[in-house]
Amino acid sequence: MPKYLVTGGGGFIGSHLIERLLAAGNSVVALDNLSTGRLQNLDPVSGHPDFHFVHGSVLDEVVVDELVHTCDIVVHLAAAVGVKLIVEHPLRSLTTNIRGSEIVIESAHRYRRKILLASTSEIYGKNSYGPLTETSDRILGSPAVARWAYSAAKGIDEVLAFAYYKERGLPTVVVRLFNTVGPRQSPAYGMVIPRLVRQAIAGEPLTVFGDGSQTRCFCHVADVVTALTALLNHPGAEGDVFNVGSGQEISIVDLARRIADLAGSTSEIDFIPYEKAYEEGFEDMERRVPDTAKLQALTRWTPTRTLDDILTETIAEARLEQKAEAAFKSSS
Repeated sequence: MPKYLVTGGGGFIGSHLIERLLAAGNSVVALDNLSTGRLQNLDPVSGHPDFHFVHGSVLDEVVVDELVHTCDIVVHLAAAVGVKLIVEHPLRSLTTNIRGSEIVIESAHRYRRKILLASTSEIYGKNSYGPLTETSDRILGSPAVARWAYSAAKGIDEVLAFAYYKERGLPTVVVRLFNTVGPRQSPAYGMVIPRLVRQAIAGEPLTVFGDGSQTRCFCHVADVVTALTALLNHPGAEGDVFNVGSGQEISIVDLARRIADLAGSTSEIDFIPYEKAYEEGFEDMERRVPDTAKLQALTRWTPTRTLDDILTETIAEARLEQKAEAAFKSSS
């Protein structure tokens, strides 16, 4: 069985992928600097004999080189993610997302290791037509608007990965993830479902940015991991890019209402202007819906969990966290 290196392994997507890879009999090394990931995300696999965690950064060329050398396949998930983080720390985000990917891809090429690069639906920028296919145009705002730094950086990552595939023959797969959600996802950095759920169970106002008419699709992390493993195991995926996400579309204001209903919350909705939530000149897209026909044609993948499944699970997880925090406070 191959040995995997998962960068960003302490993140919520990385931790779920690692569990799946280990369950299939693989060995896994996780690399994470824990700037946004959490070590407790890896508690379910911490004692596994075929798992090893390395606390380090993808910006450390020596560490990355050593780890890639000892592994067979690289899954590059490490990135500065979340709209809030990108807007507040654009320089750090650019460095991590561009230079970090360059280091990982160069090492993969040096040792001829297959690599799966996690990209993002942010690639499409302000393109609100849909559903979006992998060949849909990118429509970006001014470079002076930090909102588009993440899209620009991940676009460079993709170009670099495809260049290594075409010119150097590096086995490369690129996936564009559309709003992955599920257990272990932090409410920090602008992640909308965890934030709204925690507000609802706490009886706080549900903060919706803009007028809430913007629509998104949310895909459970377990379904996303199924897509990633299917692509990793399919030779026909090499040299290509695939959208991964759900087609179940909902506006953010309706999402807030759905969460309140499922949580039995009386919280009211508080509409926050974009310039107050982020910064002056912030831009958003009205609609973001993936076309996953390409992925489905190659692997027969389809999402298995509905939005209500996702929300019910997230609410239950948040309530458990709330009880644990209350118990800790009462005992201390």
